Amino acid sequence: MIRCAGVTKSYDLVGRSVQALRGVDLEIDRPGFYAIMGRSGSGKSTLLHLLCALDRPDSGEIEVSGQAIHALSERDATVFRGSKIGIVFQQFNLISTLSARENVELPGDLQGHDKAVLRARSEELLVRLGLGDRMEHLPQAMSGGEQQRVAIARSLLFKPRVLFADEPTGNLDSSSSAKLWSLLGEIAQEDEMTVLMVTHEATAAAHCERVFVLADGRVTGRFDVEGADGLGVAARYTELAGQA
Repeated sequence: MIRCAGVTKSYDLVGRSVQALRGVDLEIDRPGFYAIMGRSGSGKSTLLHLLCALDRPDSGEIEVSGQAIHALSERDATVFRGSKIGIVFQQFNLISTLSARENVELPGDLQGHDKAVLRARSEELLVRLGLGDRMEHLPQAMSGGEQQRVAIARSLLFKPRVLFADEPTGNLDSSSSAKLWSLLGEIAQEDEMTVLMVTHEATAAAHCERVFVLADGRVTGRFDVEGADGLGVAARYTELAGQA
């Protein structure tokens, strides 16, 4: 489903080179709910951008959903993002003048898909995510948790096999966050989908089945959660992050 081999990435900042990734190796070979956990500056956002074909690595290979993406042209990368994966960001990125349903349908509208098919799919997703009575509401009339569920529904519009989530609860309260983590786990299980979440929170990672630890631009270890709570995940993370 997801494979990285020897992935490096550096940036030029104010006349100096900063190496964000230093040879990342990572493999996920079956559906499930996974986390990449690392503190600020570990390289986790950089890695997610590469996995989503939003940027290219300096070296190494990346394969997502059976497709090599490390050297895609900009056009092919756009097609890949629009058809093969779903992406959920910390910011909801909803259009304020569109209803929840219209926001979900927007990617399909932009690609010229049949409006009746899009409407049926958007309504199906919104009902599934508990927003059946909120379809025609504008974003400003919805809570943060509801807006993020609209964003998730939009990411699932084309039935991707892989869903990436970048700190998806960063703008939510603790109750809404817990519900969203559980929802992502349910989606992974029910749809046999690979859901990969980037987070710095042990409480979030505790909802996943496996955690990959990223420190100083390298994957320094991985562990299965196996029912551990946030404190247990934090202890294991600290142990493995210290190996950087």
